[in-house]
Amino acid sequence: MVRGSVSLPHGSGKNVRVVVFAQGAAAEAAVAAGAEHVGYEDLIKKIQEGFVDFDSAIATPDAMAEVRKIARVLGPRGLMPNPKTGTVTDDVAKAVKEVKAGRIDYKLDKNGNISGAIGKASFDEVQLEENARAFLDSVVRSKPASAKGNFVQAVTLAASMLPGLPLEAASYTTKATA
Repeated sequence: MVRGSVSLPHGSGKNVRVVVFAQGAAAEAAVAAGAEHVGYEDLIKKIQEGFVDFDSAIATPDAMAEVRKIARVLGPRGLMPNPKTGTVTDDVAKAVKEVKAGRIDYKLDKNGNISGAIGKASFDEVQLEENARAFLDSVVRSKPASAKGNFVQAVTLAASMLPGLPLEAASYTTKATA
């Protein structure tokens, strides 16, 4: 299983809506960092009633006991806070800023593909190239120790509803095996 997250140098170009499950000082810090919705039991109740109009969820470790109650709502949408992706943390302000700045999560799908949004068509070439390099470097770093042979076999850059452009993957296959 390959999974991870990377902060893109130029962001993803997407306006991310963040909810934070926290109380007290952590909740105040999340509001100051720019989270759209902050709460604890009231926010959990709101989500149980059908509110899912957000892109990322962050929680403090002590709030996870209550957040588990809505795992059936958040889990299938990929919104469940997880310590491995940095969305369960005591420093919620830092996590909110990272998500807002353009941190993307990726994981291996059942067909052996890893995909991620690295920018928008309005970005210039340098911004897209730097975001793509950061994404690919992160994928190569997440190679499991048990993986043998060429880890990255093909790289394709594509925009929505357009054909993909194959890129040279040789520079990443040698890094992955070295």
